[in-house]
Amino acid sequence: MRVAGIGFRGGAEVSSLEDALLRAIDAAGGIPVEALVTESAKSRAPVFKELAQMMGLPGLGVTTEDIAQMITPTQSQRVLDQFGTGSLCEAAALVAAGTGATLVAVRAISGDGMATAAIADVSGESV
Repeated sequence: MRVAGIGFRGGAEVSSLEDALLRAIDAAGGIPVEALVTESAKSRAPVFKELAQMMGLPGLGVTTEDIAQMITPTQSQRVLDQFGTGSLCEAAALVAAGTGATLVAVRAISGDGMATAAIADVSGESV
């Protein structure tokens, strides 16, 4: 299963999330994802729901507790303080993709810096 983890600031617009997602997909070789995932409270945000609907993908939420258990290659002190991991998008993707998942695209940042995306796959090669 190939999953895109999404992180975003409160003021982000759907175009920011889409930009980060498309950058991550491009970095992962253009192979489409099967679902979008973020932290459970963020999964209820209108911009996340709109992105999932636009892309025709399920929009999933994972718990902060599960996210906090993931070690990520990218480190942000702000995200570490808030979620207990270095990268929300990387951790969410790894959690949702399941046991044995690896990142096929590390954190990609939208052009406006308001959103991030990373892609994990249980059958992919690590980056």
